[in-house]
Amino acid sequence: MDDDAHRRRGGTAAGAAAAAGGFTRPLAFWAGAAACTAGALLHLPMYWHARHMGYRMAGMPMDGAMTAGMALVVAGLAAVLYGLLPPRLADLRREVTSVRVRAMDDAPLRPAHIGLLLVLSLAVTIDVMKPMTLSFVAPGVAAEYGLASPLNPGGTVPVAWLPLAGISGTMAGSFLWGRLGDRIGRRGSILLAGMMFATTAVCGAMPSFTWNVVMCFLMGIAAGGLIPITFTLIAETVPRRHRGWAMVLIGGNITVAYILTSWLAAELTPGYSWRALWLVGLPTGVLLILLNRWIPESPRYLLATGRPAEARAVLARYGAALEAPADDATTADDPTQAPAPAPVPAQAQAPARVPAPAPAPTASRTSARSGYPPLFARAFRGPTLALTLLALAAGLLAHGFQMWLPTNLGRMGIAEVSSDRVLRDSALISLPLNLLTALLYGLWSSRRTIIALSTLTTAALLALAVLGDGAAQHGLLLRLLLFVPLWGISATAAVMAAYASEAYPTPLRASGSSWTAATSKAGGVLILTLSVAAVAVPSLAATALIAAVPLALAALAFVRYGPETRGQRLDDVIPERAGEAPAHV
Repeated sequence: MDDDAHRRRGGTAAGAAAAAGGFTRPLAFWAGAAACTAGALLHLPMYWHARHMGYRMAGMPMDGAMTAGMALVVAGLAAVLYGLLPPRLADLRREVTSVRVRAMDDAPLRPAHIGLLLVLSLAVTIDVMKPMTLSFVAPGVAAEYGLASPLNPGGTVPVAWLPLAGISGTMAGSFLWGRLGDRIGRRGSILLAGMMFATTAVCGAMPSFTWNVVMCFLMGIAAGGLIPITFTLIAETVPRRHRGWAMVLIGGNITVAYILTSWLAAELTPGYSWRALWLVGLPTGVLLILLNRWIPESPRYLLATGRPAEARAVLARYGAALEAPADDATTADDPTQAPAPAPVPAQAQAPARVPAPAPAPTASRTSARSGYPPLFARAFRGPTLALTLLALAAGLLAHGFQMWLPTNLGRMGIAEVSSDRVLRDSALISLPLNLLTALLYGLWSSRRTIIALSTLTTAALLALAVLGDGAAQHGLLLRLLLFVPLWGISATAAVMAAYASEAYPTPLRASGSSWTAATSKAGGVLILTLSVAAVAVPSLAATALIAAVPLALAALAFVRYGPETRGQRLDDVIPERAGEAPAHV
């Protein structure tokens, strides 16, 4: 097939996809979505029949409706994935094109951007609520199945297997979605995660603990992948002047998710048992799918995969355009060729045909490939190290320091009610401070904001480590020192996700964001593995020190290796520092 035919074919496929609402195979996608929804609904009759027993389903055999529902879910997810696969998947180009999306960076904020940010903010909130639900359902799960827990030390099987499966799923999902984001696109990955949210809601109707663990792992896979892909899409769509603060503000939805999850637990658990907290995933996942029209595909991703016609359509929606013509075969459709040479004056032209110019230098082969190994190549090794340390510290903060805090406060003689109040008040106070963090990140400096936040949180953790159990004698000081790392959990997660989505070129952006997200989950896997092994809960001083060490190292790494992203075009952040040709998408 010659180049003209190839471009005509790509344009036809792009037009068909646009007319079908952005789906390559809309019939397969919507049929799969309907099958998934129906399959999830078929799990509800057994749950409803158990209402007279307080919705206790332990030991009940699966009925025919539930079995049929599981089959529909599996077939539906396969159809959804098939409907999201882009055209000519085997031929998608991973080379960085020479077309710059300059107008995308400099465009004003339009209603289309606002709609996108609102929908993705909802997606992040829904996503974060999934793993947070684990701590709220664990007591009910332990009571129904007779599992070992702090309230039931006589059990044989630890209830910690449930959160361990969920957090392990989020780590696996971060790695998997990083590859999916570079294969089927940012939009397709978000929609697939939303569909999995809806289907894994059936965890609330599983009669056996084993099936709960399996479904919780699958739920974690969807939850682990959505946030890094969401931030990747924001970074590649929102103008650079608003990119930083918007991402950090949306990342602060961790606090909102905590408040909503605790509210739902208080309202639903007494009347409908712990299972209702999982079942709410069905309507929230379906809602995300129905809002798909406000979720575009990243134009940079479309350009990097050789689909300029689709990229042009998305850019027009957001008031942007390509700097070079998208239909120029030497720039947009063939990333290996150099731009056309400047016209030669007539008097200087030779009668013979001028040979074609040699290909201009493109981005390094490292930046042109997708996947995880290129993240550790020379150009990206330093920033990847800094982000890895920050992500590890964030995971140890959230799943170690925060999770064990109520137990440690109890050891110090502080009542459980007071401990819950500390967590609640810290979440509420974090809301305005997250706004301040977003403004500093977007208007002052992304790099300095991360360094300042890491240093402040490290100082508070080290002070807690020095005071140890004696901190209970200093009531006000203890509250102030506890508040800083508790606020730092949401703030660090927000700036980490935002920075990771800005620091890498387009072919590596989803992989880099997902690597960072997966590393943050690794801390949770380590902590929960210790819980399953029945290792005693470390002291407040130990948990503070465990998180403080990688956080301090992360601050030092950002001083040495962290490039500034504020005000930078996405194609100029790291390659320019590395002395390589820019990644131009």
